[in-house]
Amino acid sequence: MTSPLVSIQNLEKRFDLSGSFLEQLRFEGGRLRRKQEAVHAINGVNLDVHKGEALCVVGESGCGKSTVARTVMGLIAPSAGEIHYGGQRIDHLEGKTALPYRRKMQMIFQNPYASLNPRMTILQTLEEPIRFHHPDWTAQAVRDKIHEVMHSVGIDPDWGSRFGHEFSGGQRQRIAIARALAVDPEFIVADEPISALDVSIQAQVLNLLMDARESRGLTYLFITHDLAVVEHFGTRVAVMYLGRVCELADTRTLFATPRHPYTQALLSAIPKLEDDRPNHIRLQGEVPTPVNLPSGCVFHGRCPYANERCRQEVPMLITTDGGAQVACHAVEEQRL
Repeated sequence: MTSPLVSIQNLEKRFDLSGSFLEQLRFEGGRLRRKQEAVHAINGVNLDVHKGEALCVVGESGCGKSTVARTVMGLIAPSAGEIHYGGQRIDHLEGKTALPYRRKMQMIFQNPYASLNPRMTILQTLEEPIRFHHPDWTAQAVRDKIHEVMHSVGIDPDWGSRFGHEFSGGQRQRIAIARALAVDPEFIVADEPISALDVSIQAQVLNLLMDARESRGLTYLFITHDLAVVEHFGTRVAVMYLGRVCELADTRTLFATPRHPYTQALLSAIPKLEDDRPNHIRLQGEVPTPVNLPSGCVFHGRCPYANERCRQEVPMLITTDGGAQVACHAVEEQRL
């Protein structure tokens, strides 16, 4: 296995809820105490993204997948851990030292209605990143590049004088993809890029992303909650639950033989026409709050296979016979 293009190591992110020092002070039992609270959004995530692949990160809302994406892109500073790109640590870089990686790493956001500046024409939107990263380019070179990326995503170059509000959601997302491709990146983080679009448009945008991966040699970190998209688009899948990766496998292996109880429950919820599919697995209980994380395995309160070890000890990712990585004591002890 070659060295990863992007490596996420022991990543953690906490969002403080306590406020100022005075707001943290409480009277309890006649004594003044300081109480600090935080949302534990990411809790020790380890992921490697290899060149040319599409690694999909899935999980229910609030599991931390979008926070991982924004932390990798430097939009959010990690509370702990490291992020490496091409073997170089980048999470601590700022200013001019981060510029080379800003060009190599681009992001496509979830909401195409909010990610485009309403006061800028499409031409200005696409010009901005090119002029920023290539200040030495001539006006003709910039114009040629804009026409090239617009053609590559199926946009008419004559649309350049129009504003974002004049386009549909699918057209806006194509413009957002063109903006990401304008600086010839190597790595793209796509944070649920089709969830805000009509179903009829989703397949078009998804195929566009796949074509761009083939023609430009792109690497994707693809955030989604749609498992049908994962099966069609992803080369590998990481399943997250409450800020932790509970299973990591190539797409075919994960959908054929899911090992983690949470992954099994997720996949059982996909509507299928075949009668030989297992019945829908109904999980008991509620998702714990990320403010007060449960001890041990974060899934033990809803897992039918949990024992005392699961309630006390945090499981680590172990490699199974099929090559998948699973963080589950029941799998490790061969109880599941």
